[in-house]
Formats: sequence, C-alpha cells, structure tokens
Amino acid sequence: MEQLPPVYCCHCLDCQTWSGSAFAEQGVVREDAISATGPIVDYRFTSPSGSESHQRLCGTCHTRLWNTNSARPGIAVVRAGTLDASDGLQPKLHIWVKRKQPWVVLAGDVPAFEESTSAAEFVAILSR
Repeated sequence: MEQLPPVYCCHCLDCQTWSGSAFAEQGVVREDAISATGPIVDYRFTSPSGSESHQRLCGTCHTRLWNTNSARPGIAVVRAGTLDASDGLQPKLHIWVKRKQPWVVLAGDVPAFEESTSAAEFVAILSR
C-alpha cells in the first residue's frame, strides 16, 4: 500500500474482543490494493446476517491483518496497527462509542456515533 488509508475506530464489543484491546483502528481500502509477503491464513466464517467473512492472519504469528466480507465486494478492512507507518494515522470517526471503555477520551473534533452510522455518511466522512 503506497498511501495510508483513511481510518476509523470501532469500540463495539466484537472489535474489543477481536483486537484484544479497547477498540479496533481500521482502514478501508480496495481489496486489490493489498499486498502481503509470507504465509497468510484465511479464516472464514458466516456472520449472523448470512454474509461470508474472510479474516486474513499472518501465518507465522497469527496477527489479524485484514478482512473482506461478501456483503462488501472489492472492499477490505485493514488493521491499522499492522501498517508500516501506523504512527501517522489519525482516525476520521469513531463508531459504537456507547461501548467504549470509560477511560478512553475521544478528540472533540472527530465525529463519534453511539452505534454505527449510515454507509453513505461513513463513506462521506472517510473521504474528507
């Protein structure tokens, strides 16, 4: 990936569990923009909505790298902390803040949503 993607933070309980942290910081990119070297494991499962999720993990350390979902063809969600220049990322929005840990303080100038937001608003904010 040549350019850092726009990122958001999700504070839902699933993201807390999957990341092993207080929230997940994720970037949205075209699936064909991703390249990785080394062994990649593809963990697949069917979500409650019926879509198929593909979680890509490092085959050596099992760090979750990115995922795709049949409900969003051609789009990938990259774990922002796995990017080489992750220290240059600034989240553009926070979702599921009603589930955030009480000690997490959000910047007042970054949009925050109690739950999720509409797909159109999500894309508009990330595109700014």
